[in-house]
Amino acid sequence: MSAAPTVDSVLQGQADLKEWQEGVYRDLHAHPELGHQETRTAGMVAAELRERGFDVHEKVGGTGVVGVLANGDGPVVLMRADMDALPVAEATGLPYASSVRTTDADGNEVPVMHACGHDVHVACLLGTARLLAGAKEGWSGTYVALFQPAEELADGADRMVDAGLARLIPKPDVAFAQHVLAYPAGTVGPHPGPFLSLAESMRVTVHGRGSHGSMPHLSVDPVVLAAMIVVRLQAVVSREIPPDEFAVLTVGRVAVGSKSNIIDDHAVLELNLRAYSEETRSRMVAAIERIVRAECEASGSPTEPEFETYDRYPLTDNDPAVTARVAAAFREHFGDATKDYGRQTASEDFSAVPDALGVPYSYWALGGIDPELYRTAADRGTLMEDIPGNHSPKFAPVIEPTLETGTAAAVVAALAWLAPSGQDGDTSSPASS
Repeated sequence: MSAAPTVDSVLQGQADLKEWQEGVYRDLHAHPELGHQETRTAGMVAAELRERGFDVHEKVGGTGVVGVLANGDGPVVLMRADMDALPVAEATGLPYASSVRTTDADGNEVPVMHACGHDVHVACLLGTARLLAGAKEGWSGTYVALFQPAEELADGADRMVDAGLARLIPKPDVAFAQHVLAYPAGTVGPHPGPFLSLAESMRVTVHGRGSHGSMPHLSVDPVVLAAMIVVRLQAVVSREIPPDEFAVLTVGRVAVGSKSNIIDDHAVLELNLRAYSEETRSRMVAAIERIVRAECEASGSPTEPEFETYDRYPLTDNDPAVTARVAAAFREHFGDATKDYGRQTASEDFSAVPDALGVPYSYWALGGIDPELYRTAADRGTLMEDIPGNHSPKFAPVIEPTLETGTAAAVVAALAWLAPSGQDGDTSSPASS
């Protein structure tokens, strides 16, 4: 039995939301907030959910908001949107561009921009909440709208879990999330299995012996030591990871010295690792530690190096059965606009929520680039040059059809479980049975 009539009945109110939803998006984009500072956004979200009849929990894990809409018997579906922005100076030239500056957690004054599209996610989930609340005759069960802080800090999901999320909501049967990416707007991209990489950052401190710049023979130069480590690390992925296994090891920062005629006594390297398996991550970590220790010994370092890991993201590993069900629903509704964009190298903390709750999940790509602009760049072979990606100061998803598609995708996925046709037989995925 097709769910199309039910989907159509819920989405028939979407045109009436257009002006309101686009206004919400522009407002969010013009007023971005850093992780754990999303008080304005959270207040807007909570007020909207209450107005639509959701039971609302605020300040979950800091600034998190959870809305629960119960509508009779049936499955429980959770959909998550992240709310935080980035310390980036916007350069889009949009009339609603951000000019916000704020103080970050370290006390630094920084610009703020929705450079990763989380404003799209919030606007889409609020639109979905309105549509489901306004068409309760078309579905039954419970819908949980979860608005998460601090995805960019890698701890927002964990904080919500640690704050007792499981006690605030009925246990979901399935969980969803989506992310706007630099693909044509109007498309959606479900993908089974690993979709976003696991990641972690590592801060390495190596020690030398300080001296005057004119007396290098009295020093153990940490600049030379750090340079040798950087060069040696370039061979970890190319020579120690199998060619068919994805891995990234980036040296993102090297900090050493304060003046040209001073040889400092230490250097700090900050690394970023990405992989699709814990085995590969562990292999890279072991190689890093081996190389750093060996280079320190070769340089005569007087003190053992120090290793600190931070900003660790889990693997986003989509449940195959759930994703197949979502993809089938997308194909029925979106047709050829349903794509498989494959695995992505970025990372996310969303999966910490369903993993902690013990439920299967699916996370899909949402296109956000003007289709004609994307097509022209693709034809020229200039996608990387002409299409700004996430975290760029020029990242600017086109408002439509991005919001319309993202909202429809969230509704279609939910109704694959909540519509009467979605509740024939077992409402869980085989993997969770």
